[in-house]
Amino acid sequence: MGEVFAGRYELVDPIGRGGAGAVWRVWDRRRRRYVAAKVLRQRDAHSLLRFVREQAMRIDHPHLLAPASWAADDDQVLFTMDLVAGGSLAHLVGDYGPLPARYVCTLLDQLLSGLSAVHAEGVVHRDIKPANILLEATGTGRPHLRLSDFGIAMRRGEPRLTETDYVMGTPGYFAPEQLLGAEPHAAADLFATGLVTLYLLEGAKPDAEALVDLFTERGTPDAPEGIPEPLWQVVATLLQPDPDARFRTATGARKALAEAVELLPEASPTDEPVEVFDQLGPLPPGFDADGPHRQTSPAAPSVPPHAPPGGTGGGLPVPPPPITPAPGPGAGAGAGARSGLAPVDSDGSRTNTPLPPAPVEAPGSQPPADGLPPTPPPQRPAAAPQPRPQLQPQPPSTPAPPQAWQPQPSPTHAAVPPHQAPTAPARQHTAQLTQLPTQLPAAAPVIAKPPAPRAAHARRKRPGPPPQVTVPVLLLALVCFAVGFWALAQT
Repeated sequence: MGEVFAGRYELVDPIGRGGAGAVWRVWDRRRRRYVAAKVLRQRDAHSLLRFVREQAMRIDHPHLLAPASWAADDDQVLFTMDLVAGGSLAHLVGDYGPLPARYVCTLLDQLLSGLSAVHAEGVVHRDIKPANILLEATGTGRPHLRLSDFGIAMRRGEPRLTETDYVMGTPGYFAPEQLLGAEPHAAADLFATGLVTLYLLEGAKPDAEALVDLFTERGTPDAPEGIPEPLWQVVATLLQPDPDARFRTATGARKALAEAVELLPEASPTDEPVEVFDQLGPLPPGFDADGPHRQTSPAAPSVPPHAPPGGTGGGLPVPPPPITPAPGPGAGAGAGARSGLAPVDSDGSRTNTPLPPAPVEAPGSQPPADGLPPTPPPQRPAAAPQPRPQLQPQPPSTPAPPQAWQPQPSPTHAAVPPHQAPTAPARQHTAQLTQLPTQLPAAAPVIAKPPAPRAAHARRKRPGPPPQVTVPVLLLALVCFAVGFWALAQT
């Protein structure tokens, strides 16, 4: 179970076994459905020839179960067909015994319909029996019959694969002329069809030899008990020992059956309905109606490991907010201290002149799109980086009135890039920000360069062959070329 055949058919479980091989329920990966596959047991030339002959029987008919495709894998071969789940006529008779006459007429009509298509292709089935006649699982609805197993079928005129002293088929369903060594023909299939019909009506396998003796001595006997006379006349014609006394074709037998059905009594409402059950059973573990179960990979975590506690809602990494330097003496709770920006002159130095407050956004900053802190633009590297002091988070409160900005006592602190965006608390109090100069430094913007890629290892040139080898090889190639050219010129 689970073995994949020829990269396409996955074996599920065995559902039958015959003389030529085992029948498996398989999953067809290409057509995405379950099919039946007959795996050849023997691998000798004789069995392979029969396999080729059987899989070549591609007759399309609703009441035939012919091979659909075939495959080979190493020394094993198989062919596939539709999966029929209702079992065979042998299962049905085993469940209910003798079947109602009208129900048997429906099955017989479908069997004769399939045989007419087989005989129209010049093919003789040669193995008609209850076990080879399958049923769809239709429940209590109208039955649907399908004739299967074309393992020993042959076309008229093809060479036989057995010796003339041997008869191919199932004992008990041979026509009398087959036992005498006659060539296979359609009338032998009709005789076997009459035996199958009698089996359905009586619920037991008939004695073919006794029937042949009875018909030979007395002619057509009276109808057995429980079989309506019109239907018995059709069955008796199929069972005639003389092939010329039988119906000439399956189509002729269908016409006689349709006339007999008109004369049958109506079915009694008290009759037990015949139900065709699903004989295959449930699928084994690891399979369902949509095919075999496939193991799925574990889902990725919704929040990446580097996300801040609480998440951002989008699962994207968010850079940490800029750290505000400690405010100088007298700065109070002004906006400049909270935003981490200090007024600068055009030459980049700090100014000592207080500027009037005005709501100004730093160049290069953009409003947040969805509540996420903005990603800061590239920053100018600091000349002398110093560890930045950590600030305690400020709770939201009413800002204090603005105070005059006091210059820092020493300009040796780390320079803050003029293009850095203000933090979220500073944007909430933009009205109290200290106005920046109207003209930013004219210096060209500095863009952080990406780290230089690692130097690729220099590829070493592979040394060629030494001259002691190259020269003789070239000379030999020239001689071969000259000989070839001379041979072409001679032709």
